[in-house]
Amino acid sequence: MRWIRRHGGLMRRCRAISESLDLPDPFDAAELVARLARARGRPIDLIAVPARPGAPCGLLVTTGQADYIVYAEDTSEVHRQHILVHEYAHLLLGHADGPSPDPGLTRGLLPHLSPTLVGKVLGRTVYLEPQEREAELLASLILKRALLPGGRAANAQSPDAEWAQRLSPLLGRRRPTGPHD
Repeated sequence: MRWIRRHGGLMRRCRAISESLDLPDPFDAAELVARLARARGRPIDLIAVPARPGAPCGLLVTTGQADYIVYAEDTSEVHRQHILVHEYAHLLLGHADGPSPDPGLTRGLLPHLSPTLVGKVLGRTVYLEPQEREAELLASLILKRALLPGGRAANAQSPDAEWAQRLSPLLGRRRPTGPHD
C-alpha cells in the first residue's frame, strides 16, 4: 500500500502511455520499435551481441544520427522481446538524454571500438534506479497488454485460443491455424 501511495503517479503515467499505444497484432517487439522509429523520423537499429558475464542484457545507445538497442542474442525469445520493450520504454519516457556512460561498461560491450571513439559516439546508456524502475514498469504494462488475455480489447476467440495465439510469437511458433493445430 505504501508503494502505491509513493508511486501512484508513476503507475498512472505508465498505464496511460501503455494504453495509448497501437500494438502490433500479433505482437512483435521489433515491429513496435520500428513503429517508434518511423514516428520519430529517426532510425532505431537493433544489434544482437553475445551475452557477457556482468554486462547488461540490453542497452540503449544514442548518437547524433540514430538510436541503437543492443541486446543479448543468446537468450530466449521471451527474454529478447522483454529486453527490446524495456529499451523501447526508455525512449518513450525520454531517458535517452543525459551524460555519457561509464567507458569501462561500453568497452566491455563493444570491445572492437576504441575507448576514445566509444566516448565520442555513445549517448546515455546508464540510468538512475528510478529510471530503470519506470522503464521496467512501462515494459511490463506493454507486455501485459500485448500478451495476456484481456490485455487488449477482447476478440471473439476463446481465452485459451487467444492465450496460445499471443504467446506463439514469443515461443518461436507459428500462429495456430485451427482449433487443434
